[in-house]
Formats: sequence, C-alpha cells, structure tokens
Amino acid sequence: MQVKDLLSRLQERFGDILLDARLVTNEVTVEIAPQDVLDTFTALRDESEFSFDQLMDVCGVDYLAYGKDEWATEESSAIGFSRGVDVNSAARLPVLHEELSLETAQTGRRFAAVYHLLSVAANQRLRIKVYAADDQLPMIPSVIDIWSGANWFEREAFDLYGILFEGHPDLRRILTDYGFIGHPFRKDFPLTGNVEVKYDPEKQRVVYQPVSIEPRVLVPRVIRADGGMKDIAAETDQPEEQTQD
Repeated sequence: MQVKDLLSRLQERFGDILLDARLVTNEVTVEIAPQDVLDTFTALRDESEFSFDQLMDVCGVDYLAYGKDEWATEESSAIGFSRGVDVNSAARLPVLHEELSLETAQTGRRFAAVYHLLSVAANQRLRIKVYAADDQLPMIPSVIDIWSGANWFEREAFDLYGILFEGHPDLRRILTDYGFIGHPFRKDFPLTGNVEVKYDPEKQRVVYQPVSIEPRVLVPRVIRADGGMKDIAAETDQPEEQTQD
C-alpha cells in the first residue's frame, strides 16, 4: 500500500472523525478528538486493510508559545548574528507564567499526545495527533487495553507533561522521583525547578527543600573580531582594556 493510498483509505473509512489528514515528510499524519481515540485505534489495529499491530511511541507535546522565538537569528552579517531575548516569549520566569497561561487558557490546543503506529504486514507507518480538550486538566483516554506497550509511554507523557491518561491502571511518575513537583517538559516550568535536594547530616538522609537559585535568563553575547568589547565597556562605563601583543 502506497502512502497516498493509505491516506485515501483513512479518509474513506473514518470520514469526519479525522479532524485533519495530510502527508508530512512522506508519512500520513491525522488528528482525531479524544472521544474517538478508543474506537479509531481499535479499528486501526483489527481491520485487515490497516493492521497497525504495533504502537511504536506516544509523545507528549506542549504548544504553549508555539511559533514564538526567543532569539532573533534570521539576519546575519559578516560580523555575526544580532540576537536578543523576547521577554514576551516562553522565557520561563515566574513573572511570565500567568501571562503565558492566560493567553492560551481553555483553548484545548496546548497539550497533545502524538501516537506513532506501525503495520508490519503492510510496512506502513501512521502518526496520529490527539489534543486534550482542557488545558488546565489535560486528559486523553489510555490505549493500554489496545496496545499493552503503551504503559510506559503514557507514564512518561504524564511525568514530563502532566497529561492524564484516563483508564491507565498505574499512572505514576517514571523518570522523575516521587518528591518531584511539576512537569519538567512544560514550557512554563521554571528552568531552576521548584525543589532541590541535599544531604542532611542530622537526619542522615537526602531531604527536599525549596529551590534556592534565583531565576534568570542568560543573554549570550557575540564577541566579534572588530573589538566587540567596546559595546560592553560602554554599557559599564569602563575603559576598554588594551591588549598586549
């Protein structure tokens, strides 16, 4: 079965269930709603014209501030790039969390799970994207009863993105430890984290405490061959140091 034939068969079989269907990098990518997950995936596995018997991966995605760049690298010259921080982007500072969250709240387009299916018999791959309906409590039905291998994939997406998989029998963290606060792959998760660990000699064990690092955004400077340190000297009102040969 050719890739275009697969796309046509999917559109004919599932019709309006497919919210979007297209070819991306020579692979079929479709989008369905959370309420259609179980019936659609069961059909894709069991019906002979598809036979997607293997679930290769489940990836969580956070589309907060999607398409917004922090660094301006589009223009360059013989002396380097001009780069700067866009303070309205996902800079991950606590002061920006509320602004970023309100901007995309309740759109139902922030969190998604992307499923990668493989049909060994037909030598075909299929990518399916499912957006969670609620940004505040993202929830998608678990497919563990269709593909048992989804167990750890869904636990990883929950751990890193906070996506809840309804019906999963053991939805707990798999990469971070049980004392971890938050979900580290979310765009508004602070780069410093929320807690830190240290060894307490009195208790003779590792303990958790609030993070003590001040949040900040580092702005890299491009040092150019023409003496770019002049800009830094001007900013600090310090004379430029003379170098000796």
